[in-house]
Amino acid sequence: MKKDIIIAGVGGQGILSIATTIGMAALEMSLHLKQSEVHGMSQRGGDVVSNLRISDKEIFSDLIPFGKADMIISVEPMESLRYLPMLSENGWLITNSVPFKNIAHYPEVENVLTEVKKFKNHVLIDADGIAKELGSVKSANIVILGAASPYMDIPLEILTIAINKIFKNKGQEVIDLNLKALALGREFSLKHA
Repeated sequence: MKKDIIIAGVGGQGILSIATTIGMAALEMSLHLKQSEVHGMSQRGGDVVSNLRISDKEIFSDLIPFGKADMIISVEPMESLRYLPMLSENGWLITNSVPFKNIAHYPEVENVLTEVKKFKNHVLIDADGIAKELGSVKSANIVILGAASPYMDIPLEILTIAINKIFKNKGQEVIDLNLKALALGREFSLKHA
């Protein structure tokens, strides 16, 4: 088993929480893990990206080679396009359909979504809408993780364990909310991919 995953978005969207959850799940499966991240401008709504490599064999570098990523998980649609050249031909692009317009000349949203739809293996999900229905806009990142989960080779039960461990200090209500977000994202992906 080997998965090279790029997780992208902007500061404040929970990109590092997605990476932490996948990383914890990989450790639960006794897999090797390498991660790098760039989040220097995250407090100002800047680009945040994490390279996450998991494998049952030793990994020598934390950076994913150009055109070799198995998956891009993005909480912001334009950010997903920024990393599209990193994705392998048969990789999966999982992205939120709702933009985070933090720049003056953000492209027309429909043009961005059209570009996402051109990629054969994609899931385009309104994670913000699902999170609002759950009562917590902060859970949009876990909705996206749920949408990506069918394509990660990590069992749902292991992701559930990871979420329980990561959010245990925030209380059962937060754990339950995130588990529901994970389930709804996964359900959407299985119906629409």
